[in-house]
Amino acid sequence: MWYKIFNMKYEDMLKFAEEVSHNAYAPYSKFPVGACVLAESGKVYTGCNFENSSYGMTICAERNAVGNAIANGEKKIRAVAIYSPRMKNCMPCGACRQVLSEFQSDEGLDVILQEENGIKVVPLKVLLPDCFEL
Repeated sequence: MWYKIFNMKYEDMLKFAEEVSHNAYAPYSKFPVGACVLAESGKVYTGCNFENSSYGMTICAERNAVGNAIANGEKKIRAVAIYSPRMKNCMPCGACRQVLSEFQSDEGLDVILQEENGIKVVPLKVLLPDCFEL
């Protein structure tokens, strides 16, 4: 699913991430996660995690949202909001950080997290300072 919203607020992106977290398929970890990415086009794309009994086949919410954006022709991501009802400040895993770095906009990418009293915004370059690049 995608939405085009002008002047997208990070709080709104977290709401989209929270909404899609309800669709997560997490019977093994019991850890649902939702993500919302903002593309350079201004469109936002959502994704949730889905697990598999072969644990290595599990897909994180962030990579699912990025894949949704790519499937719709996007190549540059400005921001990602991540939400889990099980944990505040739910950080992306290492694999997701690397995937996000591959598609970040030329200006960088903000990671938006839910905190007790609001939101926290962390530049991806802080979370992954020496990403793998060709």
